[in-house]
Amino acid sequence: MNDQQRILKIISHANWLLLFMASAIGFINFSSEVGLGIAAGGLIVTINFHLLARTLRKALTPPHIASVKGVIFKYYIRFIITGIFIFCLMASKRVDPIGLIAGLSVVVASMFIATLNELRQIIMKEAG
Repeated sequence: MNDQQRILKIISHANWLLLFMASAIGFINFSSEVGLGIAAGGLIVTINFHLLARTLRKALTPPHIASVKGVIFKYYIRFIITGIFIFCLMASKRVDPIGLIAGLSVVVASMFIATLNELRQIIMKEAG
């Protein structure tokens, strides 16, 4: 497994773990609206991340290399659908906006964790 696949695997696992932990904390320590906001935002961004990874993997794997226009088109369609989901969640007032923002930050936190893990491994290699 190369470095890129390993980092993607770390991010993917961290996404689901952080989503579960943050949702549980939201439901236990705050209102159900906050917990639902965290869960909904986390699900939206995690599923979006997986779809983006799949789109790029298919687009960049020979011999079926896709056109840039096709990849960008899929990206914008996914972006518009995500915006509609977030709008519907906010308009229905079933989720807390702060919880939703926290949930939408799950992938960023996962990338930060993966970066720290890589830095730790580089430092350990240089020290050893």
